[in-house]
Amino acid sequence: MEEIRDTKQSFWELVRFAIIALLIVIPVRVFIAEPFVVSGSSMIPAFEDGNYLIVDKISYRLNNPKRDDVVVFQYPGDHKKFFIKRIIGLPNETVDIKGSVVSITNSEYSAGFQLDEPYVKNLAQNETHLVLKENEYFVMGDNRSASSDSRSWGAVKEELIAGRAFLRLLPIKKIGILPGSYKQAK
Repeated sequence: MEEIRDTKQSFWELVRFAIIALLIVIPVRVFIAEPFVVSGSSMIPAFEDGNYLIVDKISYRLNNPKRDDVVVFQYPGDHKKFFIKRIIGLPNETVDIKGSVVSITNSEYSAGFQLDEPYVKNLAQNETHLVLKENEYFVMGDNRSASSDSRSWGAVKEELIAGRAFLRLLPIKKIGILPGSYKQAK
C-alpha cells in the first residue's frame, strides 16, 4: 500500500514541478527572450546557417532599435516567417543606395552621410531610394548579394520586430553576447 502512495506522491510532485516550470518558462519566452536558429546565408559572415541565438525581446520595449542592431522580425509578406537582418535606416530617414554605397539623410544630416560597413563582405549593385515613415526601419543582410531584404520588399514596421540578437550559443567556438555588433562612427 505504501508503494502506491509513493507512486501517487511522486506523480503529483512531477505535476507540480511541470506547472511551476511552465509558469516560469512561458512568460520568459513570451516577454523576455526567445531562441532562434539562423536559416540561410544572408547574414554571412556575422551569422551562418544553423547558428543558435537567443533573441532579447525586452530591450525594444524600453528603447528604440538603433542603426546596426541585428534584429529578428516577422517577414512583412508572411508574419509566420522570421528573418534576421541588420538595421540600416531608422524612422523618418531617407535611404539611398547607388551601387554598393548606402547613404542616409535625416534631420541631423540634411546633406546625408555614407555608411561605413566593414561587416559587408559580399557587395551587390543596387539602386534604391526609400523614405521611411515614423515607425519603419530599413533592414539589409550583411551578405548583400544573397539577401532578400528592404531593397526588395520595403521597410519593416516597428511592431514586426521581435527583438535583437543577444546571445549566440552555437557554434560553441563563436559563443558570445551581442553577436554581429558594430557601431557606426556617426
